[in-house]
Amino acid sequence: MTYDYNNQYQTSYGAQGGAGGGGFMGGSQGGGSQESPSKVWGKDTLRPVTIKQILEAQQPHPEADFKIDGTEITQITFIGQVRNISAQTTNTTYKLDDGTGLIDVKQWRDQDASSMDADFPTASKKPKIEENGYVRVFGQLKAFNENRHVGARIIRPITDFNEISFHFLEATSVHLYFTRGPPEQQQQQQQQGGAPGVGQGQQEGAPYGQQGSEAYGAGRTTTILLSPGAKRVHQFLASAPQSNEGLQCDFIAAQLGMQIADVQKAGDELLANGVIFTTVDDFNWALMEF
Repeated sequence: MTYDYNNQYQTSYGAQGGAGGGGFMGGSQGGGSQESPSKVWGKDTLRPVTIKQILEAQQPHPEADFKIDGTEITQITFIGQVRNISAQTTNTTYKLDDGTGLIDVKQWRDQDASSMDADFPTASKKPKIEENGYVRVFGQLKAFNENRHVGARIIRPITDFNEISFHFLEATSVHLYFTRGPPEQQQQQQQQGGAPGVGQGQQEGAPYGQQGSEAYGAGRTTTILLSPGAKRVHQFLASAPQSNEGLQCDFIAAQLGMQIADVQKAGDELLANGVIFTTVDDFNWALMEF
């Protein structure tokens, strides 16, 4: 798998006959003045996504390609659990759920393949797709009357459940690439972001409670509004020497000259915002590092 996502994303999912594009032939381009379907499938990239991303994909106008994270998509792949199977004369519709949303996937029947299977029943034994089983889909996002579905080229059952975890990690990795840049760029931004616990609007070394309204973990860039008491506790946790067990509520209260009840209230606020976490018990806290 390569991480050059600028229309050069390549991966291999074992799509039974495909390579480097999840079953789509990379060099199949037709001639002539008009662009054939095979040319479209050959030139575009394969994007691992979640169903939530599919449902939230943007389409500037009905004839335009869909966009996820501001980047055009044509071929997509995702994993989901089969909630329902509806077989019809011309196609089979699967309702898939991946924990982030539900979407219909349509796979059109290949009449030639069906005839061959009837004539040679033992020639091709495809794994059976069953309800409540997990499958991987390769296809295109479609929209008809404002209803979205995926037109599947390939649907295959998941036999190794590690593939489910891998897919979500890969979809997250690609999403972060397009929204935050490549890993090298992220590392540079973190190195330029300042010391841990010091955020925008804060002055390093200023008295407790006089910093700005942002609280940060190491390298964190998300602004969190905190009460004055929570700011003091957060700054103390960020600067005080401590072990992996963090610091105890009573100790923090004694060092800051605060009431234990006020420190506990501040700790609850920091825990709710995901800035700190409990260690050996509910009253030992350590700073969350990002």
